[in-house]
Amino acid sequence: MSQAWTADALIATVRCDADGLVPCVCQHAATGEVLMVAWANADALRRTVEGGTATFWSRSRGELWEKGATSGNRLMIEAIRVDCDADTVLYEVTPEGASCHTGSRSCFGEDGGGVLAKLRATIVERVGADAAESYTARLLGAPRAHVARKVGEEAAEVLTEEPGSAALVGEVADLWFHSMVLLARDGLDPLAALEVLRARHAR
Repeated sequence: MSQAWTADALIATVRCDADGLVPCVCQHAATGEVLMVAWANADALRRTVEGGTATFWSRSRGELWEKGATSGNRLMIEAIRVDCDADTVLYEVTPEGASCHTGSRSCFGEDGGGVLAKLRATIVERVGADAAESYTARLLGAPRAHVARKVGEEAAEVLTEEPGSAALVGEVADLWFHSMVLLARDGLDPLAALEVLRARHAR
């Protein structure tokens, strides 16, 4: 279930374990990447709702901790969901920096799971790679006008493909891919457009 929670309503809904804890899965609100998993008690849930940043309970230290309080790598809450059994909480977040203590985007690896996240990771890996061995690397190393022109060509193919066809879906996929490469070519996050869409949707 998803709603604009008050702290009291969330605490009353969630079923904590015998230690008063509930697992919290943190997911990138725009890309769907799973960033990290931690534990929360009632106080952590309250601070999360009221403060707008993910706060947890450290089982090893026996204390509350706000993610990023010292590193600056906060997880800004966009939405909170509770699963069907009310024994797991999902935080949809916008990360400010790395989510893992290792410096990785995600505690589950750089791609964090999901097709788009894996595609982003692949594109980023190709920056500076041998152009002779990778089409993506050739695009990333080409003049910007060439990459932009390629995006235009893919857009034209979308416009001229048979409506409702499988080929149209393939052309849209090509357009998405080449648009992501163009962003990376300009030094931007290949999935930066998803953040714009998320913000627009939130309005």
